[in-house]
Amino acid sequence: MENIAPWLALKNVNGVGNHLYKRLIDRFETPEKVFGAKKSELIWVSGVSERIAGAIKGFRFSDSIKNEIALAEKQQCRIITSADPEYPPLLHHIPDPPPYIYVKGRLEETDKSVAVVGSRNASSYGKSMATRLSRELASLGLNIVSGMARGIDTAAHMGAISAKGRTFAVLGSGLGVIYPPENRRLHDEIIENGAVISEFPIMEEPNAYNFPARNRIISGMTLGTLVVEATQRSGSLITARLAGEQGREVFAVPGSINSAKSIGAHNLLKQGAKLVACAQDVVEEFYHFENSIKSTDPPADKCSNLKSQLLLDLSGEESHIYEVLEPYPIHIDELSRQTAMNVGKLSIILLNLELKGLVSQSPGKYFTVC
Repeated sequence: MENIAPWLALKNVNGVGNHLYKRLIDRFETPEKVFGAKKSELIWVSGVSERIAGAIKGFRFSDSIKNEIALAEKQQCRIITSADPEYPPLLHHIPDPPPYIYVKGRLEETDKSVAVVGSRNASSYGKSMATRLSRELASLGLNIVSGMARGIDTAAHMGAISAKGRTFAVLGSGLGVIYPPENRRLHDEIIENGAVISEFPIMEEPNAYNFPARNRIISGMTLGTLVVEATQRSGSLITARLAGEQGREVFAVPGSINSAKSIGAHNLLKQGAKLVACAQDVVEEFYHFENSIKSTDPPADKCSNLKSQLLLDLSGEESHIYEVLEPYPIHIDELSRQTAMNVGKLSIILLNLELKGLVSQSPGKYFTVC
């Protein structure tokens, strides 16, 4: 990381934000050339005032920059600049890309990615849909990008991992701070199956103001954003708005009209977001992009065929129980009553259906179809 220091230094200059940083690199190509430019040359760049030009010319490298680089190495993080071929290519096209990102894991084919986001306090329906759709999308060769938050984000990452697909988590904290802490194991699994990413210093805490900035990276490094479940004030709606502003696709999953957790997604649908009930609804929007998906076969039958085959392989009792289940939670006691099956035997069959990815269990012994 011997050439990283000037990149960190320029970000630390008072008055140089991501927008201005991009304009400076567009004009001078490297931070070294920015620092070496004459004050009169700097002022020609839009947004560079006399004060900012003076701050750039007067900037002195401090030990804090060396310490940050050393800390990144200790945490086994790489710092990837916008000039690096590994930098997510779609990020170059947003107005304020991070000049560099911290990465643990591998950034591969990030241009074939879809963001899946939603409520932290998600319903069992929302989590099962996020898991199912992410699993289907990953099986078709699309990467899943999310924020590793509780609820929908966690379900999205897990769905991609269950399909042995790639998934990328963009954090609202530094990579030395795992948040939420209960996702430590998921964090490690994401690194094994993709990467965790942040633009924030290694030990930056998950401050509330970091998350809107984080969201622009989630939408910015993907072809489109899928909102699975969101309240009227959900941060996921910020990600969807940013996706639209960045010229990316916006998708939403419908939910119950009686659920406050579906209001945000329903509002997006009213505003023109594409309704999604299956992975094919997402994939068909990208099918015209060369190499965007794994197969050159028409995608329309892929996800329906996968589920149809699973249903064909069910035993008679499994099929009977699956037909009784609904997208909204039903208690095991009610299932027992409707199927005339004792709870012990029912539990075994429900577990088998869970393992096949057809049924989801939520706390309190409630079950839904995926």
